[in-house]
Amino acid sequence: MRWLWLMGLAGTPVVTVGPEPCGWLSLLWGLGRAPSDRGILGGWAEGSGSLQHALCWQLSYVGTISIGTPPQQFSVIFDTGSANLWVPSVYCSSPACANHQRFDPARSSTYRSTATSVAAWYGTGSMVGVLAYDTVTVSIQGNQMVGLSQWEPGSFLVHVPFDGFLGLAFPRIAASGATPLFDSMMSQGLVAQDLFSIYLTPGTGTPWRNGSFVLFGGIDSSCFTGNLSWIPLTAQTYWQIKVDRITMHGLPIACIHGCQAILDSGTSMLAGPGHGVTRWLPAGAEAGLSPPWQHTVRCGSVLPDVVFVIAGTQFPLPPQSYILQDGSCMSGFEAYALPTAADELWILGSIFLRRYYSVFDSQQHGGAGARRLKHAAVTQSYNHKGCKRPLRPPS
Repeated sequence: MRWLWLMGLAGTPVVTVGPEPCGWLSLLWGLGRAPSDRGILGGWAEGSGSLQHALCWQLSYVGTISIGTPPQQFSVIFDTGSANLWVPSVYCSSPACANHQRFDPARSSTYRSTATSVAAWYGTGSMVGVLAYDTVTVSIQGNQMVGLSQWEPGSFLVHVPFDGFLGLAFPRIAASGATPLFDSMMSQGLVAQDLFSIYLTPGTGTPWRNGSFVLFGGIDSSCFTGNLSWIPLTAQTYWQIKVDRITMHGLPIACIHGCQAILDSGTSMLAGPGHGVTRWLPAGAEAGLSPPWQHTVRCGSVLPDVVFVIAGTQFPLPPQSYILQDGSCMSGFEAYALPTAADELWILGSIFLRRYYSVFDSQQHGGAGARRLKHAAVTQSYNHKGCKRPLRPPS
């Protein structure tokens, strides 16, 4: 069993929202999984056995990795909602590959091929390719299985400003039995602690733009306030938890009898079932946009906090967090029709993660029984000022 660590604070007062830039909203997965803005930052080592990888602010977040010897650089989405690492290869001639960096095995002295095929689907995009082994550098080096696309059908991946995906979910959902990158880091002893943390800057522009990062093997306590608390995961596939309820003005508006939620850094929005999303809409909401179901809101509207209650702790999202502003104002809540065994499932994307510092913990916790079940945790706490110490510029 794994664990999720969270921390909640008192709610933020009701505020008036107004227009400001919010970024590109092209969707991935049809669940608000949006590509990042251009602007890719390198990474740098931080401390003993831990490393910090810089990300660029937007609705989703992209970083740079290197594959092969000598290194070939690629921009990837750091995605807790998938488990495979893949990039385009020179064997792929589809338009989606031709528009991006492609890995050339012939240029790498450490490349090792396999006969295993791999396929991944992302709603409106997909890839088909092969698995291979090579050196992957994410501020530190390690040997890693990599998916190399040979075919990327459709038009969606043609236009995205990133090359591939770096999945940070669990091995159970990895295509073709590939080992996720962070699991490889842990097995090779490349991190000081078996956890990684994500900090997404809570605002736009300077000084926020270059402050986001993924920290492998450590927690940066200067990037949040208050204490970290834990919540157990309910699955070892995604980083999935139980939510007690979702409230507004202290009254339940969704997830009334409890529901499941997935913390997903590859999703930009807060996605939920249609009835749960539309129930909260204030009088200021205007006509929905379909597909998917989204709503605009009058920018002069005074809106309350939306509060996620998780393990008895309140995690408020004020309107400046869940209203996306770019001339007009759009709700960051998105409705979907997703077949699931659960009665109600929510996807908590970067809108939620920007508000709460997150630590995804694969260490052992609790007694003997807990160790047998392999606890993990995600820890979160609110940071309204950004990191207290300045982040070093990437090398």
